[in-house]
Amino acid sequence: MESMIVSAAQGYASSRPATQPGAGTGNSMFGQMAADFAGTLAQSEAVAQKAMVGDVDPHALVQALAQTELAVETAVTVRNRVVEAYQEILRMPV
Repeated sequence: MESMIVSAAQGYASSRPATQPGAGTGNSMFGQMAADFAGTLAQSEAVAQKAMVGDVDPHALVQALAQTELAVETAVTVRNRVVEAYQEILRMPV
């Protein structure tokens, strides 16, 4: 009986860190995605500013704008999916 208690305590102790937020969890994935999104926007803005003064060719500007458009569409799609999942959870009977 005592060995079952020790085994259960060890199992709980080993699974507990997985339930706590940290560097190895999915939170870092969303943080990295947000950082990449912000980086894409900042890079595109810099290219747009350089294009206004004539330092960048129009092709680079169009490419930067296309990357920004894709990043924004992706962010909106992810947001919509998260909202849909949240609404689905709210509809679940308690």
